[in-house]
Amino acid sequence: MDNILEIKNLVIDFESKDSTFRAVDDISLKIEKGKTLSLVGESGSGKSVTALSILQLLPAGTVRYSDNSSIQFEKKEIINSSKSYLSSLRGNRISMIFQEPMTSLNPYQKVGFQIDETLIIHRKLNKKEARTRTLDLLRKVKIPEPEKKVDSYPHQLSGGQRQRIMIAMALANEPELLIADEPTTALDVTVEKTLLELLSDLQKEFGMSILFITHDLNIVKKFSDEVCVMKDGKIVESGQVQKLFDNPQHPYTIKLLNSIPGKKDLMNLKKNILLEASEVDINYPISKNLFGKTVEFLNAVKKVSINIYSGSTTGLVGESGSGKSSLARALLGIENSNGKIIFDNKNISELSQNETRSFKKDFQIVFQDPFGSLSPRMTIGEIVGEGLKVHAPSLSKSERKEKIVKALEDVELESSSFSRFPHELSGGQRQRVAIARAIILEPKLILLDEPTSALDVSIQMQILHLLKDLQSRLGLSYLCISHDLKVIRFLSDYVYVMKDGIIVEDGISEDLFESPKHIYTQELLEASIV
Repeated sequence: MDNILEIKNLVIDFESKDSTFRAVDDISLKIEKGKTLSLVGESGSGKSVTALSILQLLPAGTVRYSDNSSIQFEKKEIINSSKSYLSSLRGNRISMIFQEPMTSLNPYQKVGFQIDETLIIHRKLNKKEARTRTLDLLRKVKIPEPEKKVDSYPHQLSGGQRQRIMIAMALANEPELLIADEPTTALDVTVEKTLLELLSDLQKEFGMSILFITHDLNIVKKFSDEVCVMKDGKIVESGQVQKLFDNPQHPYTIKLLNSIPGKKDLMNLKKNILLEASEVDINYPISKNLFGKTVEFLNAVKKVSINIYSGSTTGLVGESGSGKSSLARALLGIENSNGKIIFDNKNISELSQNETRSFKKDFQIVFQDPFGSLSPRMTIGEIVGEGLKVHAPSLSKSERKEKIVKALEDVELESSSFSRFPHELSGGQRQRVAIARAIILEPKLILLDEPTSALDVSIQMQILHLLKDLQSRLGLSYLCISHDLKVIRFLSDYVYVMKDGIIVEDGISEDLFESPKHIYTQELLEASIV
């Protein structure tokens, strides 16, 4: 079969005054017409740089290609080609979908206008013709009520709808090659599934080829024909998807495949309740009358009851808008709610000032994005030890440092990290700092809010094993919130499934994963393939 794209001996260097960094190191690949090739690798592997080089979107002043480098689209060279040829390719014959649609869409323009503009520029359609075609595209990507949504701004749409808009824009000119750079990473599993199915259907309809860039091996298995595995700028292994999954050869490929979390080995089902929430109800005011009185509420959490047991992990699963984050804030005592929340045999709404301070010490949180949750102006030692100033003010400077170093050692960070800053650490190291900051106060319960979703798959497994080890050694309890069911299954003893503000199903983790009762849980599991 003919190849639509062929890359040969591609070498990409980024040059600065002081040094040269080799981002892509002599790679070759080809994509057949009508087929999907996945480019798999972790952060820094060079996969996105490779994708951007196809459309020559890398910064001209700093990038350099080797003399032997070649990128051919339908047998015509792209590197060093004319501006007019590149213009004829970009957004027309080759389109690209990026990971985060909110940064790709103009927030000040209606989504319909943004698609219209693509058609007017590339297809030379008039405004009326462009709008007719735009509405047709919105129907193709299954946007509900396209006549209304066409006049929406990006912030008025859900994440899944925004990504559908990006797909519609990319397909507006019926490209022969679609480059999809992590297009489903930020989406819920059922939304991800429907988008992948949509891309498959549209691929058949338009007969286009797809270069799919991802670090998610589950997506590769479901969606691709061929796969190339990248590491440190090189392609270390490639081939047909099923063959590679069945018989990986390179140690790095084997490592990636082994980084898919499995089920929990040993269940901890002790029935000592640490936190008991009964009939928790949360309402947000959404409209007021002329006198300022709230007349309409959003009932985000509807009389939810959950238990968290000492020394065990409770999983809370649900998609965006399910109410799980609102519930978590209520459990932390930072969200107004009705109902009763008992922590360590005390009602958190009736705590004295000293008891509130103790409660905050005993219930810590590890956030989703370690870089966003760590102050860039503070050293690692200052970040980890910050809570000691509030909860253990009597400690001397040397005692405080000793505890900080011990916490860093507990999360397998060297003591030399003490005087470094967050930007000097990798994503996995920063998440270890966030965990150290939580455990230094010797809490009874830690809320893990999507603790690994911002990390590469192999780093994710390191953090998950670390969390398990800390739980075993320190007797910690976890409340783990995630939309990644593989993570929930790996960590959790007991699981609650939330949808539209209610718990639709709960049970012992393995029972729930092996035989889910509720149709929504079944849909989540089917979409996730855990």
